[in-house]
Amino acid sequence: MKAAITTTAKYLPEEVMSNKDLERILDTNDEWITTRTGIKERRILRDPKKATSYMCTEVARQLLEKRGISADEIDLIIVATMSPDMIFPSTACLVQGNIQAKNAWGFDLSAACSGFLYGLYTGAQFIESGNCKKVMVIGADKMSSILDYTDRSTAILFGDGAGGVILEAASEEGYGVLDARLYSDGLNGRNHLLMPGGGSLHPASHETVDKHMHFIQQDGKQVFKAAVMAMADVAEEIMQRNNLAAETIDWLVPHQANQRIIHATAERMGITEEKVMMNIAHYGNTTAGTVPICLAELDEQGKLHKGSNLVLVSFGAGYTWGGVYVRWQ
Repeated sequence: MKAAITTTAKYLPEEVMSNKDLERILDTNDEWITTRTGIKERRILRDPKKATSYMCTEVARQLLEKRGISADEIDLIIVATMSPDMIFPSTACLVQGNIQAKNAWGFDLSAACSGFLYGLYTGAQFIESGNCKKVMVIGADKMSSILDYTDRSTAILFGDGAGGVILEAASEEGYGVLDARLYSDGLNGRNHLLMPGGGSLHPASHETVDKHMHFIQQDGKQVFKAAVMAMADVAEEIMQRNNLAAETIDWLVPHQANQRIIHATAERMGITEEKVMMNIAHYGNTTAGTVPICLAELDEQGKLHKGSNLVLVSFGAGYTWGGVYVRWQ
């Protein structure tokens, strides 16, 4: 039996940082940002005492409440993030403790913007194998904590946010997470999008701080070209593998990195804009949070029905990318 998404939830911080706000601290303007990215504003978790685990915990509590279950029923917690509270313990362990899910084990999964898709497919395997009955998969990042707000090439792109789902065995055959194709290319992608400081190669020092090595660094042109090709290719591959015609797809749920990348993917799939879930204008790129936030909003708006065909696609640092086919239960 396949794993089905039975519950969705999201968390976005209250504070809004608009393009106009960025104009006051960067050499940029609203028109320049909007034209090139599609982003108008993003959310910021300003409180220094609240980190990624806080957003994940808010999502986890919503998931439990919406599903009407106790934390004791969760078997596994997977948190996809590239901005953990700390190197260890894992963010998943912090969430497990916060919601007192005493019967759950958990781990963090690091695949940057593709983290939620990696986590979703990983969680699905535990359901299919019969080892777990209820798996919580959360994608979240506090990107404001690792952004250099003097760097126009990255500061305009990212926001904070989290989203998540509960996976359970599908009640009928032919529903749930039906297929996935996941990829990575560390040979060509390792140097174009990264945070070089803070790990065992470049542990924190005066030098790494002075060189801004604890912030995101990106070669925008290289990442853009790779993302356009990879997301479009994997979306087409998912369609071909599952005999999906454009008219049979109800929703493309893409990673919210850049509006032009999303449009290129939809064009390659032959689907109309009405079938593309986009909220990039309001939230920017929340990395591992983008896809589950999109799912939660579609669910909240009543746009997901039994039998809806969803194609989820993403691309991130590494490079990592992939596509997942979900038939909504």
